Amino acid sequence: MNAMLILIVALVILAAGYIFYGGWLAKQWGVDAKHVTPAHECEDGVDFVPTKPYVLLGHHFSSIAGAGPINGPIQAAVFGWVPVLLWVLIGGIFFGAVHDFGSLFASLRHKGHTVATVIAENIDNSSKKLFCTFAFLTLVLVVAAFASIVANTFAVTPITDAMDEATRAQTEASNLANMRTAMISLLFIGVAIVYGFVIRGREIPAAANVISAIVIIVAIVAVGFNLPIVSLDYTTWMIILGFYILVASVAPVWVLLQPRDYLSSYLLYGMLILAVVAIIGASLVGAATNLDIPAFTGFVASNAAVDASGNAIINPETGLAVVNKAAASGMLFPVLFITIACGAISGFHSLVSSGTTSKQMDTEAHAQPIAYGGMLLECVLAVISLCAVGFVWATYQAGGYASPTAVFASGLSQMLACIPGLENVESLSYSLLILAVSAFCLTSLDTATRLGRYMFQELFTGMEETVDEARAQGGIKAVLCNPYVATIVTVILGVGLGMTGYSIIWPLFGAANQLLAALALLAVCVWLGNAGRNNKMFYVPLVFMMIVTLTSLAQTIFAKATLLMGDATVLAAQAGGAAGVVAQLLIAILLVVLAIIVVIKAIKVALKKEKKEVAF
Repeated sequence: MNAMLILIVALVILAAGYIFYGGWLAKQWGVDAKHVTPAHECEDGVDFVPTKPYVLLGHHFSSIAGAGPINGPIQAAVFGWVPVLLWVLIGGIFFGAVHDFGSLFASLRHKGHTVATVIAENIDNSSKKLFCTFAFLTLVLVVAAFASIVANTFAVTPITDAMDEATRAQTEASNLANMRTAMISLLFIGVAIVYGFVIRGREIPAAANVISAIVIIVAIVAVGFNLPIVSLDYTTWMIILGFYILVASVAPVWVLLQPRDYLSSYLLYGMLILAVVAIIGASLVGAATNLDIPAFTGFVASNAAVDASGNAIINPETGLAVVNKAAASGMLFPVLFITIACGAISGFHSLVSSGTTSKQMDTEAHAQPIAYGGMLLECVLAVISLCAVGFVWATYQAGGYASPTAVFASGLSQMLACIPGLENVESLSYSLLILAVSAFCLTSLDTATRLGRYMFQELFTGMEETVDEARAQGGIKAVLCNPYVATIVTVILGVGLGMTGYSIIWPLFGAANQLLAALALLAVCVWLGNAGRNNKMFYVPLVFMMIVTLTSLAQTIFAKATLLMGDATVLAAQAGGAAGVVAQLLIAILLVVLAIIVVIKAIKVALKKEKKEVAF
């Protein structure tokens, strides 16, 4: 595997996909720059705010990125680089980007409402209720996971007398890195608020805006890196994050969400540039031209750590096989397509596209570059992640990394260190890469909370009824549709789950996320069909993702049912014990039932001779 060649070929293919296929989709659907967007039609200064395209791209890209396009390809690398690369390119261009673009466009033509409303108006209200319930619970899980991830990257571990010298040194180094990350992130939030007020209502030239943003980022990173003065434990950070997302998700978008995500996006752009320099530089000096990662390892992969000869590595202290914590396991179908997720297609993106991005879009002309283009940027990040794991393949397959993020940062920082003159930047670049990933997890966290609020509110609105109309009725509806009540419920459930054991049901997130993608594809497909527009480009992605999801869930149901009927000792050793296994089994069954019900309803609508009159 030649890392530079892989990257260049991927960039060319993705660019061609954007220009030709993305442009074709815009014409087929009738994207019209003259059509009034919800940001103007429903402008309220809180959620609906017309936004410059480069600022909105910053929000959208930062929100959908998170750690997904990094973790997924690295975990799936155990199947070899060819299947990962093929799915990232094919899935990104023909599945994920179509999904994101379609979800955004449908929301734009439904007054900025979410995919749930598209389902209500084009299938029926009961399907909407099912979708809202499922999406809300999925978002609660996202809030729990991302809050826990961020808190872990901020928290310090107490130094005890029982630690040996090596453990003490490692813990102190880890604490210092976490304190730096926490300080920089806090500075980001504070400066973003000031930045939002300063630029509010002012016509600042794009070049000046970009330059000022870059200067601010450099200054924040420099100050935070050299003044790591915040030292708090995990529980304290979880509580602080709870209060932060509570405020962030109800505040007007221009106060925090837009400026913070805009500034954070330059960290991601900088990370992409740094990665490209690392891959090309390491390849030019010959260090990344013949990576050890196999092209294809087989249709079944294991996360058991192995040595260079392929022999299982045994922990001499326990006598047990070492597990590669950064790798997936199972059959290529459906594991590859569930695991890569954000690197090719992710249901979470439909919630971002139709939840926050559509409410800020100044003109429909920006839909293709922000939604379709934003997804392809994620594909670039996924390809970079593949190159990173290939560079440290020997250590990776031996189980030498605690997480995919560590693989990503190690691979790229080691590539940079191969370039003449940059031999001493490995430690610094590693810290900056970890910081960037943490920043995007924090961005996705507050976006997920705002989206959770939207889903909770829409759950209690009637057919063709807005949230404001529902609140105006008074009574219990007014309470449940209140943005503060909806946000408090989301935060309490999310942070509470993050502090008590979200990991028990986290294994189902991949399937749940891809089911969201399938349902979003279904919603847009039915809407375009009702509107008399070409929707055939959704047929293959929709059917494929539904099969992938249902196959994965069927495997989970079979595996959990087998555990419950098997040896009690093995059952007790599972995460959460018997209760955790039962919870996963019941949730998997519910997801299958949900998918089947909505699909049957959609098919009935599609087969009707008289199409519904729908918004377009």
